[in-house]
Amino acid sequence: MVADDSSGVLSPLLQRLLGGVPLLEESPTHVLEVVGVLESYGEVLDAYSRNLIYQGEQQFLNPFPVFRFFNGDLNLGRLWRHLNHDRINFEYAEYCQKAMLWHGTGGLDAFLESERFAGICQQVARLKRRHDPLLGLLSALFPQFLPELIRSAATTHALGQFWRVMSDLFLDLARSHRQGQITSIVSIVEFVKTGLVAAAGLPIRYAVQLHGATVAILPEDAQLTFLVDVAVPYVEAVFLRGMPFLGTLSFNAQATQIPHDQGQFAYGALFADPLPTMGAGIPPSLLMQDMYRHLPRALEAAYQSQGRGVVDIHVKICMSFQKAMFCVTNGAINGTMPHPLDDPDPRHQSANRDHCMGWLERLRQAQLTALAARGPERIRTAGHH
Repeated sequence: MVADDSSGVLSPLLQRLLGGVPLLEESPTHVLEVVGVLESYGEVLDAYSRNLIYQGEQQFLNPFPVFRFFNGDLNLGRLWRHLNHDRINFEYAEYCQKAMLWHGTGGLDAFLESERFAGICQQVARLKRRHDPLLGLLSALFPQFLPELIRSAATTHALGQFWRVMSDLFLDLARSHRQGQITSIVSIVEFVKTGLVAAAGLPIRYAVQLHGATVAILPEDAQLTFLVDVAVPYVEAVFLRGMPFLGTLSFNAQATQIPHDQGQFAYGALFADPLPTMGAGIPPSLLMQDMYRHLPRALEAAYQSQGRGVVDIHVKICMSFQKAMFCVTNGAINGTMPHPLDDPDPRHQSANRDHCMGWLERLRQAQLTALAARGPERIRTAGHH
């Protein structure tokens, strides 16, 4: 049963969803921000995807994956740039992978907890014991040690496959915008929805080579697919729940800054305060820096003309990114709507309403102020108060 919106916070958003109107208000500035930041994000996700797939296939059960971020292309130039932090921050990709693994929702997690997967882990253990006595000993002493490593590798590869699709989708969106086919927030949300629906049934599979044998970690008969088994769990883990960051919240139970129930976590991308500290190890800061490296010129010029220019550009990117993620979430909501919005059947209309309210209840405490259009006139007016 969907909770009642007694405060009236969600009612306008519900009407927008049921009326086919995007959550993010229409404005030329919003179009520029969303398209530009998604183009940058698409470039970053391309790198993230390639690396996660490389890790899943080439670094499988590597006890010391020191050079996992080099995609097998290690040379002095890349190592020097890596040490000087002139590189993509793959640590953020690993943060998202750990969030998915830890929160464990949806079809992927159900398979990773199944008897079928347990049998696959035993097959891997048998093959590894013959060539890796230490791993065999650890597996015998700690029965869940090896399965947990394999779960992590499977999540890594599945996330890489998911981001491969999303990278292509966002870069295609930017090309369509340059060609004049994308001119509004409505068209952006529709483009994302269409892309998600088209990719919904893509199979998620993962196999590794172990000492001459091919082992299907996520086999074809598991029937895992893109949208239901990976995309929706990703939204749940990264957009909604997320993980609290060391140094920004108290992990002391008496401080009660972190709920006991993981399902109540609200540290995801749609909830975060747009304050990238650029401190070491703060995942959103790492992503904003990666996106800054790939900003389209038009968006960077717009940022330079606003406020403090590039001094607070990571904050500006973060705010634009949240708007873009609301559009992606909007596309996911529309793409998983139980029935067409123009369906006259009252039962179907009620099902659509419950579907939308289920999502909106999760977003009640999100950064909903990011949805409003803020044109130059409104900004000037606000400055007089």
